[in-house]
Amino acid sequence: MAGKVALLLWAQTLGFAGTQTTWIIVEPPWMPAVLWDRVTLTCQGSGTSSATTWYKDGQRWGQQGRDRLTVTENGTYECNRTGTGLSPSMRVSDDWLVLQVPARPLLEGDTVTLRCWDRQTNTVTWVSFYHEEKQLVELRNGTELTLFPLQLHHSGRYHCRGRLKDREWVVSAPVTVTVHVAAGVGGALLFLLLLVGVTVAWYWRHRVAARKQQERAPPDPTAPPEEGKVQYTHGVSSKQARHEYRSPNVTVPQDPQETYVELWGSHRQPWEPGDIYGNVL
Repeated sequence: MAGKVALLLWAQTLGFAGTQTTWIIVEPPWMPAVLWDRVTLTCQGSGTSSATTWYKDGQRWGQQGRDRLTVTENGTYECNRTGTGLSPSMRVSDDWLVLQVPARPLLEGDTVTLRCWDRQTNTVTWVSFYHEEKQLVELRNGTELTLFPLQLHHSGRYHCRGRLKDREWVVSAPVTVTVHVAAGVGGALLFLLLLVGVTVAWYWRHRVAARKQQERAPPDPTAPPEEGKVQYTHGVSSKQARHEYRSPNVTVPQDPQETYVELWGSHRQPWEPGDIYGNVL
């Protein structure tokens, strides 16, 4: 049951369920599966189980309409469901020596165990594990290799080599291991990028708005004169203003211009007329 749940989570992690794709769950949860391990395959997808069709080595296999299949022969299995299509293939091996990896998502930082298994069950000795044709370790009696913590550079092709009890040296078929970036790390990185983007956008938006508001703002009113300075106010008579836009051919008598002088005294208060006369006298 644990293996079934793990493979279901794997399918969801890889996006199979989200895209309504058909996939196969294998029990026991090891890949490739081996014939001597009582393997069962379950077809999963959004379609109905009665619409399930199995294929072995490209040919229709078994009774149609069953979503669960007990494997009795080695080969490559696939299943099809109406509406979700054909599943990825699942290989069941009957080789003398098989390198197996867990049938679950291999995430960065996790621990994974690779096992080199022989058909005669644990009669193999002097097992060596290889990654991309480079020998990693040789074990006299052990048959498992643990990788911890998983890193992206652990991805690649692996195989094992060992000596069987009644045979010479045997080499397994290669198996591809793919290490995925943990969802938490990817989500945190994406959130950080979005946060930076929103912050930058907010900053530039408010900066542009402030600049536009500054350009539209009216000029500041004239500040009052400092103490001891004279402010001049020029006035025009109402008659002159009324005749300002008349025809140039018409002669209009002009009223004399009036000029007002406002004097500022100490403490920024206007001087009284008596102060002026007092200063003069």
